[in-house]
Amino acid sequence: MNKQDIYNLLEEKGVWHEIVEHEAVWNMEDLAKVKLPYPDADAKNVFVRDDKKQNYYLITVKDDKRVDLKKFREDHNTRKLSFVSENDLMEILNLIPGSVSPFGLLNDKECKVKFFLDKAFTVNKAIVGIHPNDNTATVFVKANDLIDIIKEHGNEVEVVKI
Repeated sequence: MNKQDIYNLLEEKGVWHEIVEHEAVWNMEDLAKVKLPYPDADAKNVFVRDDKKQNYYLITVKDDKRVDLKKFREDHNTRKLSFVSENDLMEILNLIPGSVSPFGLLNDKECKVKFFLDKAFTVNKAIVGIHPNDNTATVFVKANDLIDIIKEHGNEVEVVKI
């Protein structure tokens, strides 16, 4: 699914969302320069795999958090983790670096990626800001709607404290 496909899906499902188109952002420093309506909802996405390339995980946290892969491994009883290669990113999620997003899971034909959403997104306004599979926009959706969309697609979802 590309950016327009994501927009269409949200409209078809009647999901509340707000779109902010912007210059391409490649990292959190670039995103900090963009004026967004819900700065506390900005997400950072980490796509990792285990050392046997059998299990893949997309971890989405608040933009100011750091993902400690060693602690994550211990907390979730995984094998040693490392970042996914550009080739695997394209093959599994059909995304390029800088565009990683939970919406990319909608391109995961085998539903092999397990999604971990930081519990911090489910409090207060419970809004999360993520790319629509393209780093030239940020889409804000309610965390529960995002969870429902990903589960409906078939990927496993866990909301955890990270």
